[in-house]
Amino acid sequence: MDQLALEQSATRKVTMRLIPFLFLCFIIAILDRVNIGFAALQMNKDLGFSNAVFGFGAGIFFLGYFLLEVPGSAIMTKIGARKWISRIMVTWAAIAIFMAFVKTPGQFYTARFLLGMAEASFYPCMVHYLSGFYQSKHHAKAIAGFMLAIPGANALGSPLSTFLLGINWMGLAGWQWLFVIEAVPALVLGVICYFYLDDTIEDAKWLNSDEKKWLIDVTTKESLEKQKVKHYTFLQALKDRDVLILSAGYFCWLIGYYGINMFLPTISKGLADKTSLTMQNMGWVLGLMYVCAMVTMFLVGNHSDKKNERRWHVAVCLVVSAIAMISSTYVASSNIVLAFVLLTIALCGAFGAYSPFWAIPPSFLTGAAAGGAIALINSIGNLGGFFGPYIVGYIKDVTGSFNASMIFLGISMIVGSLIIVFLVKQSGKAVNRQAEDKLQKSS
Repeated sequence: MDQLALEQSATRKVTMRLIPFLFLCFIIAILDRVNIGFAALQMNKDLGFSNAVFGFGAGIFFLGYFLLEVPGSAIMTKIGARKWISRIMVTWAAIAIFMAFVKTPGQFYTARFLLGMAEASFYPCMVHYLSGFYQSKHHAKAIAGFMLAIPGANALGSPLSTFLLGINWMGLAGWQWLFVIEAVPALVLGVICYFYLDDTIEDAKWLNSDEKKWLIDVTTKESLEKQKVKHYTFLQALKDRDVLILSAGYFCWLIGYYGINMFLPTISKGLADKTSLTMQNMGWVLGLMYVCAMVTMFLVGNHSDKKNERRWHVAVCLVVSAIAMISSTYVASSNIVLAFVLLTIALCGAFGAYSPFWAIPPSFLTGAAAGGAIALINSIGNLGGFFGPYIVGYIKDVTGSFNASMIFLGISMIVGSLIIVFLVKQSGKAVNRQAEDKLQKSS
């Protein structure tokens, strides 16, 4: 079998084996992270929570996430992704079920904080894990493959969550059943994960010997060539200039992203109340909006790989998202349909930036250094997930409107795009090209 045929065969098998399963795991993770936005439609009233209390509780998840993100990734590099991902899923499932029984703001804050700690390092573990099975030129498409779970979870979760809000069994309200029922799959998949994933290419019994040899050779050579250009240890990667700048840009981006995502059900309900949309119909509308975001994420990731360009793909997506988000505030009172269209465009832009952005770190870092860098970027960036929802809730309580909040979120995303496109060097692209050129010459 020639080299091209081996590449196609091995890449196809890796994709079919890993992407659907990781997609399913990630879809449950996102569902358990953001279902709080739908629970708020009932929970806030039942428990007497203000928008500020809800925003702080929704955001404090990311403080717990921040604290254990880098240490968790360090542990993962020692014991392997299989065991660590399994531990993460089982732990967060247990805490997500506990969310159904909170009564006070203090209990709410504690449960969300612990949920963040439990889920910390889950995403960077998967990105790092995939980087060990793919060539750099396939990274963005591979990442986009399982990251479709982010809008996918919302597309599935929107109608599911609004349906669960309508049930009342065994003395538990709909929002309580929402937490319980949506946590059970994480528990099941966490156990399956331990037996299904392989830590290394050598362990993969689903690849034949030729495919294993080719994949090991090509990823090893690529890794060595990257290290000749920029060789870092785990700790050194945490101080790299581009890693820190990517962290800052991601932080600004996620302020906007999570600010809109956590409050989107509440914002949409306010718009829907001006029409004849029922709660369940609103869930389907939100689901359709996230399906559009899934398609956008796939198309942007594919185009980014074809052009071998990352930064401008990220920046354009974020600017489009910000403009649409801000514009929606000016049309909401006069044209509800246009407001929903603009919110859909805002979601498409925010999600579309993901796959090209996360293809940047593995393009100039390898091994433990890549794991550490991805963890740091994700942990600092996700602090934006704390500030975004809290600031939105606070401004809403003070002004009585989401308009000022949306403008703030849009500006944050524009700042993030400027940081990424103008301050991040082209090192990732340059290193990736150098590695590929040398690899081709040595083949």
